[in-house]
Amino acid sequence: METGKRVTKRRAETRQRLLEAALTVFAEEGFGRSTVEQVCDRAGYTRGAFYSNFASLDELFLAMWEQRSQELVTGMRTTFDELADSELHDVRSVVERLLPAIPLDDVWYRVSAEFTAHALRNPGLRRVMAAREEAILAAVIPYLEALLARIGRTVPDPVALGQALIAVHDGTAVQCLMEPDNATVWQRRTDLAVQVVTAYSTGGKQ
Repeated sequence: METGKRVTKRRAETRQRLLEAALTVFAEEGFGRSTVEQVCDRAGYTRGAFYSNFASLDELFLAMWEQRSQELVTGMRTTFDELADSELHDVRSVVERLLPAIPLDDVWYRVSAEFTAHALRNPGLRRVMAAREEAILAAVIPYLEALLARIGRTVPDPVALGQALIAVHDGTAVQCLMEPDNATVWQRRTDLAVQVVTAYSTGGKQ
């Protein structure tokens, strides 16, 4: 008879394999054309295994997004720790050190963009995604505020700054993914982020 710990571990492994399989299927087929059966086939599980972990593909995607969000916050925390003893001179030096901690992933972009379009047609999902995005910003923005404080700058409206940076990220992501080897495109992404952070913070060095 299996112990509770073994059952819990096996369930976690099953859930993770389903998440990984779903990411591949969503990226290849498109979220709207993907099915539970396709995800199960890719993961090597039955429908029963799927439904013992997720009620629907929508719920699976939200779990996937939550996992990615946690990885983002962890990456920001690691970067912040690494910068503890680094010299920061101005806004650009802050942005240039933090921006690489926000990954640009072609596969994830394709999947998340499609799901966002799907959520816009579903008021319930739209509210859930908006709430989760707010939670991500609440976790990440304090790291940026702390680094800006080291150069004497403060952020009067953290929410506004967070929303502006999301706009920068989303707006430049496609350009960078379309031309991944174009250094000019990546530089413009950095320049725009610097301008936004400067505009939404006050005092100290620019």
